[in-house]
Amino acid sequence: MGDTMDSTKQQRRRGDTRRRIQDVALALFAEQGYEKTSLREIAERLDVTKAALYYHFKTKEEILVSIFEGLVRPMEDLIEWGREQPHTLETKQEIIRRYSEALAAAAPLFRFMQENQATVRDLRIGEMFKTRMLGLRDILMDPEADLADQVRCVSALFTLHAGMFVLNDLAGDPEDKRAAVLEVATDLVTQAHRGATGG
Repeated sequence: MGDTMDSTKQQRRRGDTRRRIQDVALALFAEQGYEKTSLREIAERLDVTKAALYYHFKTKEEILVSIFEGLVRPMEDLIEWGREQPHTLETKQEIIRRYSEALAAAAPLFRFMQENQATVRDLRIGEMFKTRMLGLRDILMDPEADLADQVRCVSALFTLHAGMFVLNDLAGDPEDKRAAVLEVATDLVTQAHRGATGG
């Protein structure tokens, strides 16, 4: 029993170290740009040797891709969950709510995406993200919906994205803004659903 406890503890420690590396790397990428940041600087900021960093990640590309996978995983879980649910309005509203939470948790990553579009393109991270977005869209959208209602479903997702950066300049408490964005996205999905079901 003692051995399993120890290995679980080690895995957790390893997971925490990976997370710290990801957080510090993302902060440095944001401060000075992805291109200008080296693995050595990430190690220095973490106060670990380059070899210790190397144990977890061989390149800064690996760090960035792993951060993206962290964002994509909740989207995949959400798509999987959504596909198993009845195609009801409640399901769609819940998807919007959960997606809003996943995006809020990934706010620093979205800032990075916005400021480093070339890198995002080169590493095909954008592709990875877009595929998941289309998966969410397909669950929200009723195949028999008219074009305007299909647009409303896609717009609901983009409303949540817009809330990530476009609304940063608006005055107001971040939580209030997030609630307002969620309300508008939910309204769009609700309207589209009623249009599609004639309800």
